[in-house]
Amino acid sequence: MAKTLAIVLLAFLGVFIIDQNIKAIFLEGFTWYGEYFSLILAYNKGVAFSMFAFLEGNLKYIQLFLLFGIVGYLAVNQEVLKKYSFPIGLVLGAGSSNLYDRFIHGGVVDYFYWHRWFEFAVFNFADVMINIAVVLILLIAYKNRSKSPI
Repeated sequence: MAKTLAIVLLAFLGVFIIDQNIKAIFLEGFTWYGEYFSLILAYNKGVAFSMFAFLEGNLKYIQLFLLFGIVGYLAVNQEVLKKYSFPIGLVLGAGSSNLYDRFIHGGVVDYFYWHRWFEFAVFNFADVMINIAVVLILLIAYKNRSKSPI
């Protein structure tokens, strides 16, 4: 179990620290405009694609409750934590970084804006890590499923 917790903690800290350091660059005023994408500072008051922005300040408490719920679930279901330790660390680190933004800056600090051929939502490193973690969880689940007889 110590190895599992070390993996979760390292992934958590890695994503949290990297994400907060990148965001600090934009909070200090960095901006870059390109042909395909731009690096700009934006605050997302909602979740993905600004959904639930109407919840305003309450959203951070809902997300905090959900984060503690996930940690509680993993404490009870340690086999899940062991099987998916790395992606869980990524999700918890990224989610905590975005939640930290809500408490400190009033919204999630986003900065990557794709605008070539179509306009996409502004997002950040933590958002990418959450998506990578979901893909890893699906791959691990598929790999484990394909090993067992039907």
